[in-house]
Amino acid sequence: MPSSHDFIKDKRNKNIKIFVNNKFYTRDKAQISVFDSGFLLGDGVWSGIRYHNNKFLFLKDHLTRLFDDAKKINLKIHLSKKEISTILTNTIKINKMKTDVHLRLVVSRGIKSTPYQDPAFTISKPTIVVIPEYKQPQNSVYKKGLILKTVKTIRGPHNVQDPRINSLSKLNCIIACIEAKKQNADEALMFDINGNIATNNSTHFFYIKNKCVYTSTGKYCVRGITRQKVVDLCKKNKIKVYEKDFTLKDVLKADEAFVTGTFANIIPVNKINNRIFDLKKNLLTKKLRDLYLELMES
Repeated sequence: MPSSHDFIKDKRNKNIKIFVNNKFYTRDKAQISVFDSGFLLGDGVWSGIRYHNNKFLFLKDHLTRLFDDAKKINLKIHLSKKEISTILTNTIKINKMKTDVHLRLVVSRGIKSTPYQDPAFTISKPTIVVIPEYKQPQNSVYKKGLILKTVKTIRGPHNVQDPRINSLSKLNCIIACIEAKKQNADEALMFDINGNIATNNSTHFFYIKNKCVYTSTGKYCVRGITRQKVVDLCKKNKIKVYEKDFTLKDVLKADEAFVTGTFANIIPVNKINNRIFDLKKNLLTKKLRDLYLELMES
């Protein structure tokens, strides 16, 4: 069964050097304290960034979101965006990487004096980790598409745990993912608090009807970088696109459906619950993926 994060295994990943708080470590030596806020509480923010043909893709967007999300949880990152950018560049250089790289940038609140949630018990600067890996999506996922199943776990209200923040606290998404896997699906299609479709557990959801592209309002999902690029591409190429509320009933009447994400860009959906999509007729999905691949090269 394909997954939105299936990747081609690469032996070079055994020898990568990982950045942890101003030092680089081999994969087997990289570690953080057991008192770290990220480990103990999932207290922090992160971003997944692609490095393609000797350049970072949409780095400014990723760093803007990272710092915005950190501000929302009152986490003051002690380094500037430029300094974080330099860390990412040095990580690429020390690993002598050129392309097909996915970097996980993680910032936790830092080390605790004792295992307790109050930020006042933090006794260090934020922990910063960069994990670079050679990752190419499996071509089979684009041919077979993904199976999505709706689940009981929903994206909650902003005053419970704001689903727009890309935090280390991913339990909501993990539970949804487990529900989907138990239904032999690749990803969970999640509702919002109003019963509308919000997003998937690890990607963003789009559907197409009568050559119009639809995605959610964004009120109950992470501010996806690839999601926004697809919306922008639609507007630039005079493809009608709508960010609006819609129901499962609307989705099941769709002509095409696809998901987006930093790692695998645009992946077609071949099945939602019992509704099967003919991937041979996914003409607009294919066009959007071609446009996105062109954007990556620009």
